[in-house]
Amino acid sequence: MIDDLEYNTEREHLIIPEYGRHMQKMINHAKTRETKEERNNLAKAIISVMGNMQPHLRDVPDFQHKLWDQLFIMSNFELDADSPFPKPTKELFEEAPEPLKYPQNFPKYRFYGNNIKTMIDVANTWEDGELKEALLYTIANHMKKCFLNWNKDTVEDAVIFNHLFELSGGKIDLRNSEEDLSASSSLMRTKTKYSNNKKGGHQKKNSNNRQRKRY
Repeated sequence: MIDDLEYNTEREHLIIPEYGRHMQKMINHAKTRETKEERNNLAKAIISVMGNMQPHLRDVPDFQHKLWDQLFIMSNFELDADSPFPKPTKELFEEAPEPLKYPQNFPKYRFYGNNIKTMIDVANTWEDGELKEALLYTIANHMKKCFLNWNKDTVEDAVIFNHLFELSGGKIDLRNSEEDLSASSSLMRTKTKYSNNKKGGHQKKNSNNRQRKRY
């Protein structure tokens, strides 16, 4: 009796395991029928059974299209039967998707983020004037803040101006500017203040615990 046991590893590979082995056997049987009329009848019966497994979706037109596609996929595209929808092809099913493009144009400056590049592109469309100049220094200060989040030490304004020149494609040049950006301590003040408050509160809590009487 033990020698007659059949393990799943020895059985036929299930193309879509969610439908089970009996559904795969029904499709394999439909492929062996000689007349197309008989294959069409069996295909419709199989689609009905597949739909019964998800009755709340079986009458939705898009879901019917999905069932027919899955029927041909499970038959390894060998079932010669008529379908109310365009038949999928094996080449289309095995076609590799197109590679996704990297979402950032300048991956070596990832610490600036994509929004900085968008702001720079918008600034390039503005006319020269005080308003554009204010926007450019706002962008430069934000770049400096992003840089300090990545590098906790400090950064020279010349570095930010060089990066801004590169990211703008040479259209924004503040490298010879006499105006300085905001100080590093000013840009990082909010985070430092929060850290000090948190640390001070923790020390105060410990102090109260030491003064508590124990009975």
